[in-house]
Amino acid sequence: MFAPLVLAPVATPVQTGNATPGTKPEMLKRRMANVKLMRFNQVAYNLYSHMQLQETGLRFEVFNKALTGYYNMRHNNEVSGKPYITIVDFTKSSNEKRLWVVDVEKKVLLFNTYVSHGRNSGNEFAESFSNDSGSYMSSIGFYVTSDTYYGKHGLSLRLDGLDEGFNTNARDRCIVVHGADYATEDFIDQAGRLGRSLGCPAIPMEEHEDVINAVKGGTTMYVHAANDKYTSQYLDHVTAMKELVSEHKADLPSPEQA
Repeated sequence: MFAPLVLAPVATPVQTGNATPGTKPEMLKRRMANVKLMRFNQVAYNLYSHMQLQETGLRFEVFNKALTGYYNMRHNNEVSGKPYITIVDFTKSSNEKRLWVVDVEKKVLLFNTYVSHGRNSGNEFAESFSNDSGSYMSSIGFYVTSDTYYGKHGLSLRLDGLDEGFNTNARDRCIVVHGADYATEDFIDQAGRLGRSLGCPAIPMEEHEDVINAVKGGTTMYVHAANDKYTSQYLDHVTAMKELVSEHKADLPSPEQA
């Protein structure tokens, strides 16, 4: 499935455990974590390149985080067998297509479209985020998609936030994926920016049913933003690599290639 890269990003060793830095056990842990991170980055970059995601405006940094979370969620049995990842990059202008849906197994880009942010998160750019009810801001982090229902926006998709303090109030806030007439190029032409929601990731009406039906029922969603305070247990490359190895052991580069 994945071919090894000649070049891989250089990882920064991470201190773990209670051992004194510089001792042999600590040095070994750091080396192993470094190797696993490098190998995971190889696989992620192969996939990113194969799907030509750079040409769509998706940065590798964002894709790599989304893929890391996806494998952590699979390791925790928090997602279904459907190998889809929905990625939203709120560092991009709302005038750009900043939502992607990728199929990790078939290595194809399924959708790339516009997506709105909350009205109190910013105008053209989303700059402020909240997990609070009534904030009318977007929430960032990892979600798992749930069931669908028909509301005032038609077919809508419920989301369950997984990052404590960042998006875990999504259900109470009724943060869902839905279609909207203000999430269109025509609206951008008239207003100079995409329309805004009450915090929901709203997408174009002409695409929302196809997108929702594709990703519903327990798939990964990652909403990225420039937020120095954001941390997540799902950005664990060691766990991601463990899950990736268990699923694609025969397809991974050997330690000598890493």
